[in-house]
Amino acid sequence: MEAIGGYFELADCEQADNFPHGTGILLNTGRNALEYILRTIKQVSRIYIPYFTCEVVLEPIKRLRIPYNYYHINSHFEIADDIRLGENEYIIVNNYYGIKDRYVSSLYNKYCEHLIVDCAQALFAPVETGIKAFYSTRKYVGVADGGIAYVGNVQSIDTSLYDEEPTILHSDHLVIRKEKGAEAGFTCYQADEEALDNLPIRRMSSLTKEVLLHIDYEKIKRIRISNWSVLEDTLAYKNQIQLPATSEFECPMVYPYAVSNGQELRKKLIGNKVFVARYWPNVLPCRGFELEYNLANNVVALPIDQRYGEKEMERIVGLINEFDKR
Repeated sequence: MEAIGGYFELADCEQADNFPHGTGILLNTGRNALEYILRTIKQVSRIYIPYFTCEVVLEPIKRLRIPYNYYHINSHFEIADDIRLGENEYIIVNNYYGIKDRYVSSLYNKYCEHLIVDCAQALFAPVETGIKAFYSTRKYVGVADGGIAYVGNVQSIDTSLYDEEPTILHSDHLVIRKEKGAEAGFTCYQADEEALDNLPIRRMSSLTKEVLLHIDYEKIKRIRISNWSVLEDTLAYKNQIQLPATSEFECPMVYPYAVSNGQELRKKLIGNKVFVARYWPNVLPCRGFELEYNLANNVVALPIDQRYGEKEMERIVGLINEFDKR
């Protein structure tokens, strides 16, 4: 039984020329793309971040000693509070699962240059003129490194000041999965992911850049949207969160399926070689943060990526139906 989901194997180069971030600043990781953005801003007195986010976002914020506050989101993955920013204050807004494009666009008028968009889960989200945003490539395609920064209307920093990321430090798992399968390379994948922690800002590796420039992104979008539609058509009535229509976003990362017993369903799927990630296990069950904790535990990120098609989606649905009949 072939595995579905999990980390990527090394991406194949194709004769395509539709890389969506040709004007972006190409760096080694998404978190360092955020640090790059913050370093271009003259003064940041405070930054607001969602409680429901990846803890690695704090790496550059802490490194730059920027004070920060958490804020709540609601069940639609949108800001729950009316946050008013001071003169030198900024807010990071997540484009969750790559499906909040329209919502993020609606925030531009309110926050303008004080908005920083976390597109780590939204590689295809449109680049808005004048808006600061950072992207990560590794969640969508099989590359060893890769972060992309947009600094809006401020002066960028000369990237020639940075060294280039050495691909060899983070690429073993890509080759192992391609040659031997997901399970064979999982330990190596974990080690390669840990090696990305607390790295200095570097330029994107030459190999990653070359691969990214020759992937057919339009094909990726078509396949992901098609897979999303299969799951939405069969699971929407059971999904405890209402998802936006496909007309509201460019390309999803996963299909977020929320159930009251998400942890058990996740175990069922993984036990049947459908590998689903958990976003984000660092969210703790603190008073007042029950919704975020519930999302972290019970939203199951079903894989819909370009490696799969209708047959794999039907297998996922079948396993969920089996689980529901217990």
